[in-house]
Amino acid sequence: MSANTVMKTSLRNFFAHKGRMALSAVAVLLSVAFVCGTLVFTDTMNTTFDKLFAATSSDVTVSPKAARSEGSDTGRPESMPASTLTQVKRADGVKSAEGAVSSMNVTVVNADNKNMGSENGGPTIAGNWTRNDLRSMDITSGHAPRGPTEVMVDSDTADKHHLKMGDELRTIAATGDFRAKIVGIASFKVTNPGAAVVYFDTATAQRELIGQSGRFTQINVAAATGVSDTVLKKNVAASLDGPYKFQTQKETADANRKDVGSFMDVIKYAMLGFAGIAFLVGIFLIINTFSMLVAQRTREIGLMRAIGSSRKQVNRSVLVEALLLGVFGSIVGVGAGVGLAVGLMKMMSAAGMDLSTEDLTVKWTTPVVGLLLGIVVTVFAAYVPARRAGKVSPMAALRDAGTPADVKAGVVRALIGLVLTGGGGFALYTATQAAKASEGSLWLGVGIVATLIGFVVIGPLLAGGVVRVISAVLLRMFGSVGRMAERNALRNPRRTGATGAALMIGLALVACLSVVGSSMVASATSELDKSVGADFIVEGQNGLKPQAAEALKKAPYVSHVTEVKYVKTKLTTPGGTKEDEELVAATPTYAQDLRRETTAGELSAAYGKNAMSVGSEFAKKNHLEVGDTMNVAFERGRTADLKIAAITSDDTTFDKGAMYIGLATAKQYVPAGQLPLNGMMFAKADSGKADQAYKALKASVASDPTVHVKDQTDYKQTLKDQIGQLLNMIYGLLALAIIVAVLGVVNTLALSVVERTREIGLMRAIGLSRRQLRRMIRLESVVIALFGALIGLGLGMGWGATAQKLLALEGLNVLEIPWPTIIGVFIGSAFVGLFAALVPAFRAGRMNVLNAIATE
Repeated sequence: MSANTVMKTSLRNFFAHKGRMALSAVAVLLSVAFVCGTLVFTDTMNTTFDKLFAATSSDVTVSPKAARSEGSDTGRPESMPASTLTQVKRADGVKSAEGAVSSMNVTVVNADNKNMGSENGGPTIAGNWTRNDLRSMDITSGHAPRGPTEVMVDSDTADKHHLKMGDELRTIAATGDFRAKIVGIASFKVTNPGAAVVYFDTATAQRELIGQSGRFTQINVAAATGVSDTVLKKNVAASLDGPYKFQTQKETADANRKDVGSFMDVIKYAMLGFAGIAFLVGIFLIINTFSMLVAQRTREIGLMRAIGSSRKQVNRSVLVEALLLGVFGSIVGVGAGVGLAVGLMKMMSAAGMDLSTEDLTVKWTTPVVGLLLGIVVTVFAAYVPARRAGKVSPMAALRDAGTPADVKAGVVRALIGLVLTGGGGFALYTATQAAKASEGSLWLGVGIVATLIGFVVIGPLLAGGVVRVISAVLLRMFGSVGRMAERNALRNPRRTGATGAALMIGLALVACLSVVGSSMVASATSELDKSVGADFIVEGQNGLKPQAAEALKKAPYVSHVTEVKYVKTKLTTPGGTKEDEELVAATPTYAQDLRRETTAGELSAAYGKNAMSVGSEFAKKNHLEVGDTMNVAFERGRTADLKIAAITSDDTTFDKGAMYIGLATAKQYVPAGQLPLNGMMFAKADSGKADQAYKALKASVASDPTVHVKDQTDYKQTLKDQIGQLLNMIYGLLALAIIVAVLGVVNTLALSVVERTREIGLMRAIGLSRRQLRRMIRLESVVIALFGALIGLGLGMGWGATAQKLLALEGLNVLEIPWPTIIGVFIGSAFVGLFAALVPAFRAGRMNVLNAIATE
């Protein structure tokens, strides 16, 4: 047979079975679409931020060396004297320079005390209006602010919150609250991903945001004609002597891009990971499809071999069909991926992160990656069925189609699967015995991969026993129809195993994550009950501003309020080891509010003058004991020698590894105004006055909607909601893999119905009704789905329990199996089976009895 004949045969078979190929093509399409959609979506977000950063950056920017991109922990941005601006203007190559004020440590509220900031985590930025802002914005209504009672807002924020000219806004900063009326609205020339921006005149911005006049947070420098940014940067740097940071436009944009890039990478690789899972599930679907097609064409392939086709040519014929499937599914998948990216952008815009389709970015690498992945995965999945087709002998033309698989190959497969499963189980056991979570995580990963592959390989072996058990419980009540459904599921254990394995993968991950999530919530709740003695926990966005802290202290019905600050330091141990550490500086009542066990010393003593505590792991690593002295260099402060008064146990969830000092000690070495804002605060109610204290504390900070007072019940619910939201997002992404698995069940049943056409015709002829036939196929589908669910959920719970053992090393000691979720997923799998069988059962019921009997 010539190459041309092989191609013609492949094309004929492909189009002859196009209906059977359709679901496999959908699996390829979905997987490729998810990969391409992820790449287009993240590339578009990068383009959006790149344009924004390029538009907002001046030729050269001068800022204090200590300035951080995320804002200052003191609530007041780092600043420099206005005299710096005068010096910059004198530098060679400067066309113009202007001082700017910018702060992200603000909250802006309207007359109804509603936060005008972004709801998606985007920053609220307050500053003065400068000429540099004209690079990225146009004033489209009103005018720029001219006095202390005037403010200008960006048009996106105005539209989102229905703000108009003359509306009053209150800005809450670390220096206090101040009010201003909207006199202008400015529109971005580029896409604003979600920041809320307000502008004041320079004097107001300096006074209210920095806390003193005559200071700027940065200086924007424009280059004279013919002067490059690099040369200008050198000239400006030479004109200044002090702790300043100099960045060209490119360097500023790159630094901002780096801050966003880490977040973008997490999104990108997480979504690609789920696309990989979908591809893995799709492989089973493709293997099943081609295996069944090869089995059904055994006589045809035997005839081809009898008239001179070689093994290679038959093998190649099947692979060409797979190639055609991969090309078709991948091409459509690339297009669908762009559509998916647009859909994701619309969803993000609805959630508050604005992305414009004008920035839609489709790099040439995206379709190439999508096509390569789709084609390679499809051809790879079809390789084993193709080899099986090549092994069909000419004598097969004389036998019935669908000859049983080689028994010897089944035994070898079972042995390999048992070895892999046993090895994976041993790796999981080893993970539970690890002394450190970092060591155990490697064994956990090996165990998950090995047991997953092992269960896939021994799927046919498991199918025989598990299907019989499920059938005994579920199908026997349906009489002869139930028994036939059981026998159909057991007829080809390899097919049943592969179909169930596709569903198993997605549900195993669901079960594993459910166990881990529930265990984390249960552990944190248990630790909260054991460790937190305070009645109330107070948290704020970007820390608690001074006015909120003072209001909380004055609340009635409260016996004490604890302040907690996180102070950055450089530690030097007695042995000379240097470490960057963040100390917890708190008032002494923190020892009551958060109970910590000590392995040496008394924790209360750590809050005394020139004293501190260290965690047990840090103490062990550096050979420290109570009474040793640590040299502590406070950021923005002086250096002190602090005596270790206590060593706290690191067997905890909250404040693991924390080092405590008294707030009075921190104030002694860090100047007033340079200490960070309170990261959180705790409060204890007067005896029997918990309800009154709760209301009083909430009322005291009601003017700042970013401050939240929570009792222990509220805090537990917050933990549960946060983990629940994360799990829901992961379940949503895993849904893609489960959808592909459902397509696998549909395809298996559809091909199985075609394979059993004559048999179905004979059963109908001897009295099986259409209703019974449809029920039989539906029950078969339910059994296959429950088989995959049972194996997957069991495997996932094993993974989750092992992961919890590792988390216990980090203080999360409670294992909790979320039985309602597990049972719900198992029952849901039965409905998935029913849904998957609808079309195949309907088609089987419509078969013409005589035509079916006459089928060869």
